Amino acid sequence: MHYVWQHRLLLSDDLVTVDGQRVSIIDPGRLNTDAGPDFFNAKIRIGSKLWAGDVEMHVRASDWHRHGHDGDPAYNSVILHVVDCDDTPIKRGDGEIIPQMVMRCAPDFSVKYDRLVGRSDIDLPCAYSFRETSSLHVTSWMAALGYERLYDKAARLTALMDDHPGDWDHAVYVTLARALGFGLNSLPMERLALATPLAFMRKHSDSSVALEALLFGQGGFLNKEGVRGDDPYVDQLSRRYAFLSHKFSLRPLDSPGWKMSRTRPQNLPHRRLAVLAAFLADNFRPSARLLTMETPAEAIDYFRAPLSGYWANHYTLGGAASERACETMSEASARILVINVVAPLLMAWGLSHGSDQHTVRARDWLEEMAPERNSIVGAFVSAGLPCRNAFDSQALIQLRREYCEKHKCIYCRFGHRILSSHARRL
Repeated sequence: MHYVWQHRLLLSDDLVTVDGQRVSIIDPGRLNTDAGPDFFNAKIRIGSKLWAGDVEMHVRASDWHRHGHDGDPAYNSVILHVVDCDDTPIKRGDGEIIPQMVMRCAPDFSVKYDRLVGRSDIDLPCAYSFRETSSLHVTSWMAALGYERLYDKAARLTALMDDHPGDWDHAVYVTLARALGFGLNSLPMERLALATPLAFMRKHSDSSVALEALLFGQGGFLNKEGVRGDDPYVDQLSRRYAFLSHKFSLRPLDSPGWKMSRTRPQNLPHRRLAVLAAFLADNFRPSARLLTMETPAEAIDYFRAPLSGYWANHYTLGGAASERACETMSEASARILVINVVAPLLMAWGLSHGSDQHTVRARDWLEEMAPERNSIVGAFVSAGLPCRNAFDSQALIQLRREYCEKHKCIYCRFGHRILSSHARRL
């Protein structure tokens, strides 16, 4: 009963006192874990009157007397008595009758709750409800989820400036590095960027060898088992890193956690570090450039710029050269970078500078781009949820990551509706 009341798993049309007055819960109050009434500081409209005070709950109304509340002045502040069984009226110490409401909860609610919430991180136990939910409710929740994810990413980007006030390029550098990990290696890529200051990279932005030496050296890829020792380029990078690491007092990451098994060649961290090094060339100033782009297609082309030199025909450091040119990045991968780097940058910049032009562009770009294709999006689409563009796919990913996997069904609008139906005893 506490859970149902606290999380508003009640249909407002069903709420009436035992004497027939309509009850509207404006604020259910704060759950009390100490002595005294069950909920403090509730706000409830009963009939035409607005009440502010406490709420007490019992299975049977007569428990009020059995628990000695009729002689306890702490319960004179109760404005509503909620019960499962109305077997007697109750009164305050001065004899005034306290409004009483029957709230009958389903006896198997706990079982149904466990079936839904307990498995939400494994599969989609709520999938059957999607097609039964009105399109208005679906659209509203999807929009809220999409904005929630965009705001979260913008906040993460802005937080990167805590130690570098006003340095948007630093924030973009770390965000881009993380995004180039494409989930599998996002954390090692982010750690690498944080351990290799952009200021050091800029000092050598005119040398691709120096940039790659810093990144591969910091990532622990030089003089490492599995890297061919007779590759002249590897030897060149190793010697350059030895000099630069001493110059800047740098040390390679300790146990970076790179994942390489069952990874396509173009997704290996070697390749992604080479891409990052290419972006860092020529005095890396990404924020100004990305913020002035007019279309997502322009940003996609920016991320797909071809690599030259060693990486024009190599997928791995020290690996055999490919017989044909290696594509820098697929259009789908570049689109993911726009989603994870450019859109959050536009939103963060717009919020920081009060620019509606940039915040609106962040949303518009996501709506203009094709949706992401992955197992999360596929599962929701198969269950009946729409996914027309990248904004929708981001909404579905937010739903899975922040609600399903964290067992927060009660805060999900789909889950809340299901639990509300399970809570009521028919």
